[in-house]
Amino acid sequence: MPRTTADRPLSLREKLLLTLRRARRGSGFWFGLAIELIWPFAMFLTRPSFRGGEHIPKTGGALLALNHVSFSDPVFDTAFVISSGRIPRYLAKSELWSVPVVKWVLGGGKHIPVYRSSTRASDAYKEAVEALTRGEVVAFYPEGTYTADPEGWPMKAKNGIGRIAMVTGVPVIPVANWGTQEVLPPDARPSLFPRKRIRVVAGPPVDLSAFEGKPRTRTHLDAATAAIMTDITALVADLRGEPAPAAAYDPGPGRPGTAAAS
Repeated sequence: MPRTTADRPLSLREKLLLTLRRARRGSGFWFGLAIELIWPFAMFLTRPSFRGGEHIPKTGGALLALNHVSFSDPVFDTAFVISSGRIPRYLAKSELWSVPVVKWVLGGGKHIPVYRSSTRASDAYKEAVEALTRGEVVAFYPEGTYTADPEGWPMKAKNGIGRIAMVTGVPVIPVANWGTQEVLPPDARPSLFPRKRIRVVAGPPVDLSAFEGKPRTRTHLDAATAAIMTDITALVADLRGEPAPAAAYDPGPGRPGTAAAS
């Protein structure tokens, strides 16, 4: 992908090159069609900038850990990952599989349904591990919903991502975005004009070497998850140009679920 900095939106030439060269193979018909439809919106109706795509492995399994500030995050995160040469598979709440058209996009794209509070709650974990073992890129929003932090910082996450990371041993790539909340604020109408600045950045793999060979106790899972969230938060702080809070916001046990889950 063209090399850019987080301080400069993609130029028209860079957008056109990404449009011509972006990854397509493996998206499936319906997910591929959805990408074709959202791509012009993501590229040309906003002012995106992408950085750090070289950290996403070109082959093999990888777990992408992303912050979550808007329902529009998957649109721009997908554009970023595709621009980096891979097709992402998302974990998404099972209720979306009952929505017309959406269910075709999710099923055709081999995304992974999350069945909350049911006998099938562990299925998502198993399917994510299988996808990573096959060499897929799995995109994961560890917070389980868009952040409830009043200032938009990443909040305390569930430890599902720590478990998957420890079981598979695949690289965990932290990814942060800032600006999507301006396009589609939580509980508000979309806002496209003036065109919004969207910035997405990936960092190097999270150092989880301290957990190699360790038992998957709650303490270790929580610590691995915290390490992942620390790297994500550092990327968000870089995008925002301000220091992150000393402690992550804790939403408590009753957090709602949205399009992505842990």
